[in-house]
Amino acid sequence: MRLLRTPDDRFTDLPDFPYEPRYAELADPDGGRFRVGYVEAGPADGPVVLLLHGEPSWSFLYRKVLPVLASAGLRAIAPDLVGFGRSDKPADVADHSYARHVEWMREFAFDALDLREVTLVGQDWGGLIGLRLVAENPARFARVVAANTGLPTGDVDMPPQWHAFRSAVAKAPVLDVGRFVQSGCRSRLPDAVRAAYDAPFPDESYKAGPRAMPSLVPYRPDDPASAANREAWQTLTELDIPFLVAFSDSDPITGGMAPVLRRAMRGAQGPDHPVIARAGHFLQEDAGEELAGHVVRFVRG
Repeated sequence: MRLLRTPDDRFTDLPDFPYEPRYAELADPDGGRFRVGYVEAGPADGPVVLLLHGEPSWSFLYRKVLPVLASAGLRAIAPDLVGFGRSDKPADVADHSYARHVEWMREFAFDALDLREVTLVGQDWGGLIGLRLVAENPARFARVVAANTGLPTGDVDMPPQWHAFRSAVAKAPVLDVGRFVQSGCRSRLPDAVRAAYDAPFPDESYKAGPRAMPSLVPYRPDDPASAANREAWQTLTELDIPFLVAFSDSDPITGGMAPVLRRAMRGAQGPDHPVIARAGHFLQEDAGEELAGHVVRFVRG
């Protein structure tokens, strides 16, 4: 597997993101090694909150969430998915698969960091990957927060907005990552913030991850990941792990999943589930502090 590594100087002067980068080494499928970048805030002995981002963002997305969790005494860990952020980037689209991304995050969280009693916060692909981790490793998790995400099996069609996004990514000769993030926000992003989303990708050769992810979402019943996601759904609905659905009010891509999750998950029958107002798909940008407050109350409550 051919890997690219974004030069460190691409990450200088990131606005409101002072966290020292850390790295975990994982094994690649060909027997080599590669690294996953992550940041961490809060006391090392605090309850663990694993913050998983999605497409096409990176851990920078959680910069408004991290300080709130840390000030509440939680240990907040935000990794970059493989192919994103400071993590190494498989250079070929074919190197990316749903199963590989689940395994890479499993190895990061459990083999490299040995995290236990974890509260998952998953948004977008962070939920598609994170919910599989919960279903396949339930003993490692204490709670789940689903935020604008789901676990598609292909048995129900994706919304038209998702098909439009998938087509736009497939056809774009130049993938403007900052513009795609902006299109998923209600608020206007400052130029420096948009530049931070572009920072991991010096040129098009680094963007195999963002280009691959839309095509990996199971949107047909016979998709390679459909069977595993169906099995995960069955497991999740039977688990007693407390489950909070914290969606925004303005996400046309995943909004329809909120009532499904609230109804289907056994662990979702207790909490009061918030609806975060005036926030789009990337609710961490539009209402990061509010989302973080709900996470703190869920963990501490």
